[in-house]
Amino acid sequence: MDSITHIALGACIGEAFFEKRIGKKALLWGALAQSLPDIDFVASFWLGVSEDLLAHRGFTHSILFITLMTPVLSLTADRLHRPHDIRMREWLLFFFVEMFLHIFLDGFNNYGTGWLEPFSHQRFSFNTLYVADPFFSIWPGIALVMLLLLSIHSTRRKFWWRFGMFLPFIYLAYCVGNKLTIDKEVRKLLADQQVEYTRYFTTPAPFNNWLWYVVAGNDKGYHVGFRSLFDKGDTMRLSYFPRNDSLLKPVADHEELQHLVRFSQQFYTVENWGDTLVFNDLRFGQIVGWHDPKQKFVFHYFLSHPEENNLVVQRGRFANWDMNTTLSLVRRIRGKE
Repeated sequence: MDSITHIALGACIGEAFFEKRIGKKALLWGALAQSLPDIDFVASFWLGVSEDLLAHRGFTHSILFITLMTPVLSLTADRLHRPHDIRMREWLLFFFVEMFLHIFLDGFNNYGTGWLEPFSHQRFSFNTLYVADPFFSIWPGIALVMLLLLSIHSTRRKFWWRFGMFLPFIYLAYCVGNKLTIDKEVRKLLADQQVEYTRYFTTPAPFNNWLWYVVAGNDKGYHVGFRSLFDKGDTMRLSYFPRNDSLLKPVADHEELQHLVRFSQQFYTVENWGDTLVFNDLRFGQIVGWHDPKQKFVFHYFLSHPEENNLVVQRGRFANWDMNTTLSLVRRIRGKE
């Protein structure tokens, strides 16, 4: 999830745990604890781009990390707020819940979260929520504003922390239902269209949970397309992208390539852009792919010119966006090609 959502949701949980006992400082502790796993951003100051991709949502998003940090934060908060009537087990439960909820929610995005680091490098991705879904984030955001404005003694504070906590999870349950529906439908369509695949995933298109990005294929290449929950047709338009592993032979022993392959979870293709060898991670979608099915992929890494790879994950996310493509996204969500 995006940082603002973690801050707002964490603040609501802080209010739920402590209410009047430490005043509005509960909001601050909640926002801090919920944000702590994202401290891995500092790794970008000394790691190369390909290494940083694996460091993000790695150890600091693991169960071991939050288990180690829970007593550290609890002892710190206990000492800073003396005298108080909060038992140590309440502090421990609060900080563990905050950080666990952070890494749990991140698992619903498509980046991949290393819950078992450093014992296992497996990344968990449920591919259920877009990383910045306004329909998930708006409720805790509104609640946080109200909790900041209301007096600590206001009887309405309980309503607002419940508003900020319960509505996002009701929406998340709705999204899980959408995921199950779309997966069942897409798998049937792939079988009807005789698409062969050994790897497959669906994940939401930007800013919504009704239009889904589909990838299915194998070591030869991948079929890519979009399917809306409101689509009525019994076929799905797919574009095929060959994997082109043979292009990697000149750089097969490069460490950055090994990092990229591991990060991509095998969902990648390779191509030449002129004299530049490009590695595409398919999991992050295409640049306005619902508008132009042959568009480039959001994540493209220049193997020939690694010094040009700053902001590699975000670089293509909003390229070519304008009013026309935005309106086309709305039309495609509604089930219109």
